Amino acid sequence: MKPAAGVPMRVVITGASSGLGSALAVEFARRFPGAVLLLIARRSSRLDELAGRLQDVRCECACVDVTDAAALRSACEGFLRRHGPPHIVVANAGISAGTVTGTDGDRAVFRRILEVNLLAMVDTFDPFIGPMRRAGGGTLVGISSMAGIRGLPGAEAYSASKAAAFSYLESLRVGLRDSGLAVVTIAPGYVRTEMTAANDYRMPFLMPADAFARRAVEAIVRRQSYRVIPWQMAAVAPFLRQMPNWLYDRAFAKAPRKARNPSLGEADGR
Repeated sequence: MKPAAGVPMRVVITGASSGLGSALAVEFARRFPGAVLLLIARRSSRLDELAGRLQDVRCECACVDVTDAAALRSACEGFLRRHGPPHIVVANAGISAGTVTGTDGDRAVFRRILEVNLLAMVDTFDPFIGPMRRAGGGTLVGISSMAGIRGLPGAEAYSASKAAAFSYLESLRVGLRDSGLAVVTIAPGYVRTEMTAANDYRMPFLMPADAFARRAVEAIVRRQSYRVIPWQMAAVAPFLRQMPNWLYDRAFAKAPRKARNPSLGEADGR
């Protein structure tokens, strides 16, 4: 859905304080001068710094933990009252850490990852779907991951959360067919952010965040239902999906593990 002539593009982004969210905000600002952006994340200083860098757009910053459903809804409803329904909503907030079932402390980390990566996506879309439908449409965007295609060893929570996001977004897309609302699933591979900086292993096809954002926003504007970024990962994805279990297990049993982080409950989004 494109805004009518003279109406500014309205965009909501969660996890906007750094990484993919920050890069997406910069790209939306570049593409749509005059846009109104609602930037949501936990770190107010990071949000204020980002808003100060964006030119020719109006930024509103909401310092909110996306797992606080009431606070998130309040921020979204405030935006609706002031500006009306957004044209694009990007549920980007996400966290990651190594998890191993049966390891002390990992259950709490598992819960936190699911709350941020999956449930907060639902809570981000929920306040907007009704108003957007009544306004004639719009685009809901969920950031999943290549890690959701097959389970990665030592990343049980992250892989599970992203696999669930794939299924949730697909269910939502089909359910909203003919409603005027498009649902776009973006599946990044490795992108250079604070999240991936913690990885002490080689990351194939690692790409800069700004390059990711350009391709992602292009897919969003085109209302493309599913996009893997970069293209090299898109080429690999079908093979991974179809790989028989015995071959996948053999190939990935010794894959590098992401570091565990028992204090993840205090971490911010991407």
